[in-house]
Amino acid sequence: MALNTQKVEFVRSAAGPKDFPRDPLPQVAFAGRSNVGKSSVINRLLNRKNFARVGAAPGKTVHINYFRVDERLYLVDLPGYGYAKVSQAEKDRWARLIQSWFDAPDLMTLGVLIVDARHKPTANDITMADYFKAAGRPWTVVANKLDKLKKSEIEPNLALIRETLALPEAIKVIPFSAEKGTGRDELLGLITAHVEGIR
Repeated sequence: MALNTQKVEFVRSAAGPKDFPRDPLPQVAFAGRSNVGKSSVINRLLNRKNFARVGAAPGKTVHINYFRVDERLYLVDLPGYGYAKVSQAEKDRWARLIQSWFDAPDLMTLGVLIVDARHKPTANDITMADYFKAAGRPWTVVANKLDKLKKSEIEPNLALIRETLALPEAIKVIPFSAEKGTGRDELLGLITAHVEGIR
């Protein structure tokens, strides 16, 4: 059954494990660099302009934000990483928070790692991919900002992302444009399939 993405609500910002929802609803986790357009991808997925706040400055998501969609799943917005203008102490706090979420592997139904389609994944992207691999749960990679590439650049860039993150064959790389909507249906279909699959 199709997800009603119009029926969505912000549930809470979690500052630590005691705040993580542990009810039976599936949780789909979104991770990505601070300036990769994570909020824009979530907004495009929901067809909302600014449901997930799009910060003028990167690094605005400092907690783990939960959005409930259609009473059927949570979208889990993990703090963006790799933002230079945040203190080391704050970066360490974010790392501990993300680590504590991954330390409860039963929480995640599906992981979504968002990278920039224009560039080779960073060391932080590789670390995040390793988190998803270690979790042993299904996950996918979304290559955002596709609209900024020439057609001739798309295939080589997607291949570079796959190679740099050392992705197993089973892991999809979804070409995506939060700006144009490219890839939305594929990502939504993947999420719906995983949610349906565990019912």
